[in-house]
Amino acid sequence: MSKAHSPELKIFMDKKLLKLNGGRYVQGLLWGFDPFMNLWQQNNIGMVVIQGNSIIMLEALERV
Repeated sequence: MSKAHSPELKIFMDKKLLKLNGGRYVQGLLWGFDPFMNLWQQNNIGMVVIQGNSIIMLEALERV
C-alpha cells in the first residue's frame, strides 16, 4: 500500500482559486487540504469540501 504525499498547496492558502471540475468552475478561498488533495474552500455558499480525485486543474486568480 503506497502512502499519499502531501500536495504542494501551501503557497495557495487564503488565495482565490478556480477549479475546473468535470466541466464545472468553482471559485473561492482555499482554507485547507490533506495528503489526498481534498480541498476545503470558502465561497459564496459557505464552506465546501472538494474531493481530490475530482479536481482536474487549479489556477490562482490572484498573485501567489
